[in-house]
Amino acid sequence: MTGHIHSTESFGTVDGPGVRFVIFFQGCPMRCLYCHNPDTWKIGQGTEMTADELLGQYDAVKEFMKGGGITCTGGEPLVQIDFLTELFEKAKARGIHTCLDTSGICFEPNNEDTVQKYVQLLKSTDLVMLDIKHIDREEHKKLTGHYNDNILAFARFVSDHAVPIWIRHVIVPGITDDEGELLRLGAFISGLKMLKAIDVLPYHTMGKAKYEQLGLEYPLGDTPALSKAEAVKARETILRGLREELRRKKQTSAD
Repeated sequence: MTGHIHSTESFGTVDGPGVRFVIFFQGCPMRCLYCHNPDTWKIGQGTEMTADELLGQYDAVKEFMKGGGITCTGGEPLVQIDFLTELFEKAKARGIHTCLDTSGICFEPNNEDTVQKYVQLLKSTDLVMLDIKHIDREEHKKLTGHYNDNILAFARFVSDHAVPIWIRHVIVPGITDDEGELLRLGAFISGLKMLKAIDVLPYHTMGKAKYEQLGLEYPLGDTPALSKAEAVKARETILRGLREELRRKKQTSAD
């Protein structure tokens, strides 16, 4: 089996625990307005590689992967779930920590055949880093071109299958920085029993150059980058929503 790979990175430090070998899968069904990898969108392109070839690249740098492992990102790795599963199974057989960085958009909770593929994948997945783009269903559609139903279902699915999950959320001025929606996001996250971390990332404009190179118009125009301080404030709001929901559930249970 071969997968369509956009590129690899040998020393990822923000893609899961430790130092990571990062594999960028080619292909993504979403069109997030703030995407900084538009060159990974097209499905079926990229370099065809086998799992063994990718693991061979990992072997060449594994001595530097302190406390790390392999992270598959994209694009959207779940577009190629069969290949991803083979890669993770071979990695786990060699004792390599596996991390999936995903939007969860490809999950279909009502398709039993698809669900079984995800059950198989999670057996060899040590960590899922899940991007929740927007907690509001309609606003998510405006931001990405898709509703978030499958994504939220995937978050619950991962947690229910006892796989550690990190939630990632990008704060974009005027789009994902509404206090009420951040509180709602925190309330949702409170229900994930396998939650291990919440990463709130400030929107940046570094993707503009890629759009220009590809001859594409940058969707967010002159939207300013977000400061780290504002991202920290947003994270505190999400955590407040999480704590408030946990208190509400505890009170309801006591009643």
